Amino acid sequence: MSATEKTVTATLSPLRPIDKQGLMALSGKGKANPGSVVTLKATTVCEGQFRNLTYVRNLPAHVIDEPPHLLGEDTAPNPSEATLASLGACLSVGMHANAVARGITLTKLELELEGDINVTAVWGVGDLDPAKPLGFTDVRVKVTLEGDASREELEDLVAHANHWSPVANTLRNPVKVDVSLA
Repeated sequence: MSATEKTVTATLSPLRPIDKQGLMALSGKGKANPGSVVTLKATTVCEGQFRNLTYVRNLPAHVIDEPPHLLGEDTAPNPSEATLASLGACLSVGMHANAVARGITLTKLELELEGDINVTAVWGVGDLDPAKPLGFTDVRVKVTLEGDASREELEDLVAHANHWSPVANTLRNPVKVDVSLA
């Protein structure tokens, strides 16, 4: 089967569904407790060079590395790429959840992300011009979304998920970050 045939076959089948009753229960819990805040935790351990293992809950280590041109071993995404991946996954979760809540069956949900970042500061050992913008200056997300809804409904789904995405809002809004020696 060619890649095109696989894509056509995949687009004809609904995405693996989300439990709508569970989603509605989670929604009700959030509405009943609008001020609830949870603390998410992760532990990152450097193996050596730029390869890092990050542990979340009881899951296997999430590996972060750098590509060879940034002196890494190229065994995993780098931290900035992982940020794009987190944004894509968060937006995808929001789109899928809201599609289910709205009674839309999705057959395709793909996001292509790219971000512009100046890397010449080289983690604080390169060009340290204080006027240099650090981090992403622009992020673009192109969504391919197909399902049993009109283009207008799909556009609204994308806009809604973007508006309510915790990761998108973390990137858009100022966040207090405290980094200190233990």
